[in-house]
Amino acid sequence: MRIIQIIDSLEAAGAERMAVNYANALAERIDFSGLVVTRKQGPLKSQLDCNVPYLFLDKKSILDLRALSKLRKFVVQNKVEMVHAHGTSFFTAIALKWTYPKIKIIWHEHYGGRVNQSSIDNLVLLFFSFFFASIFVVNHQLEIWVKKRLFTKEIFYIPNFAVSDKNEARVTILKGIKGKRIVCLANLKNPKNHNAILGAFEELKLYDLGWSLHLIGKDYKDDYSKDLKSFIDVKGLGENIFIYDSQNDIQHILSQATVGILCSTAEGFPVTLLEYGLARLSVVSTNVGSCSEIIKDNFSGLLFDPLDVVQLQQQLQKLILDKQLRANFALHLHKLVLEEYSEERVIQLLISKYNLL
Repeated sequence: MRIIQIIDSLEAAGAERMAVNYANALAERIDFSGLVVTRKQGPLKSQLDCNVPYLFLDKKSILDLRALSKLRKFVVQNKVEMVHAHGTSFFTAIALKWTYPKIKIIWHEHYGGRVNQSSIDNLVLLFFSFFFASIFVVNHQLEIWVKKRLFTKEIFYIPNFAVSDKNEARVTILKGIKGKRIVCLANLKNPKNHNAILGAFEELKLYDLGWSLHLIGKDYKDDYSKDLKSFIDVKGLGENIFIYDSQNDIQHILSQATVGILCSTAEGFPVTLLEYGLARLSVVSTNVGSCSEIIKDNFSGLLFDPLDVVQLQQQLQKLILDKQLRANFALHLHKLVLEEYSEERVIQLLISKYNLL
């Protein structure tokens, strides 16, 4: 079995993290496992194992013939049989197949918001689905959507998994009081809904109880980011809410926190929740995508409707005020992640689907 993962960038985000995780995990289990990045490198490159062959295309346009030739050469030289394309990288995979028809393409959809898009928004994807040997999805809503809307027949649900990096550098030091840190691991962009988190933190006056809020994720320096920073300034919360930008030492960061929060209005299968679980955090999570499969409400965390500001405040306050509840939730979530979403379990499922193709 000879397979490459393709992803458009190595920015610290869910689909990108899974492409790296798959490439690393498969390198120990199949004949050839490589990683191809089409447009932009990033911090996740440092997490790629040294035994995984890597290619950066530096693609400059939608149809970059130089990049395509580079990819085709890599595929032919390494006798690649399957291309596992994540997210928007499917176009590059299709272009490769047009020049090298013998390969099989698997498209892996991570974006939970796809189910809310119209048919017109997905006309290109509909056409390209003729060329997919299979589609992998990260939640059951996407599975239903794909079966109804696209032409591909082989559709499989593959959950995400999280891994611990024993060699991770410990660089970032969180401000605030130990035991009273809330962390949000999400890039600063829609649909991550950071405004709701900041609003709840300020409305509940958690700073008066000594709590602090820490936003970890790519800062695009755009209007979304400016709105968050303006809110912090206007409310005088500069000593209570901190923005760190994208960081590589995620496990070290989470080890310094007590509560993890996710507030997105759309999700597929958030790796963030799995990482919170590995770090033994107690969690307040949005109830979209596959979040309810990971966070069992009132057992392994608390769920809320991301559009219901009052419910978010109630759930966050409930967790903040009850130390024993936090401890119970953290224990249950940690156990669930280890048992249900381990690398070994998910990769066995993944390889079984590869074999079917």
